[in-house]
Amino acid sequence: MMIDHKEIFTKSNLLSLFRLFLSIPLWFLLDNLHLESTRYITAFVCLVAIGTDFLDGYLARRLNEVTEVGKIIDPLADKVAVGIVALKLYLVGEMPSYYFFIIIGRDTLIFLGGILLSYKIRKVIPSNTLGKITVTILGVVILMIILKVNRDSILFLSFYTISILMIFASLIAYIIRTVEFLKQKNYESI
Repeated sequence: MMIDHKEIFTKSNLLSLFRLFLSIPLWFLLDNLHLESTRYITAFVCLVAIGTDFLDGYLARRLNEVTEVGKIIDPLADKVAVGIVALKLYLVGEMPSYYFFIIIGRDTLIFLGGILLSYKIRKVIPSNTLGKITVTILGVVILMIILKVNRDSILFLSFYTISILMIFASLIAYIIRTVEFLKQKNYESI
């Protein structure tokens, strides 16, 4: 896969890179969740990250900037941002270990599967809608954890349960999609 340098510095890719780099301040902000003001600042930074996730895809399609680089950077930024926040929330005791491990397990499997699939078919497969919805729901759960929403409330329990179901559904859908791509004889339609 040859990468044209013009493909790197598109508006949508820069937004994805910005989201990727937001992981750094988030890591440090999450050290101070005992301060209410830090919780609100952290939630705001998370909302900015979620906003860039929607905006980069919109701009890529709208400005005809869908690139092979963007197909890599966008999901990578999602996985790194969610992974960093989940890891820190786990380390500071705000996220249960099983929830952390299913998030990281799903993202690791999808990431490694994506690398192998890209190597095999010589193309990068873009994110799918189910994966984007899953990341958004995870983002909502993470925001609720950061903002100390009552974990026994129906709102929290609903999003939490849905997020777990979506994690497994999106992983299964990704596996099915990968198998279908590998069965195709002609990869040009991807």
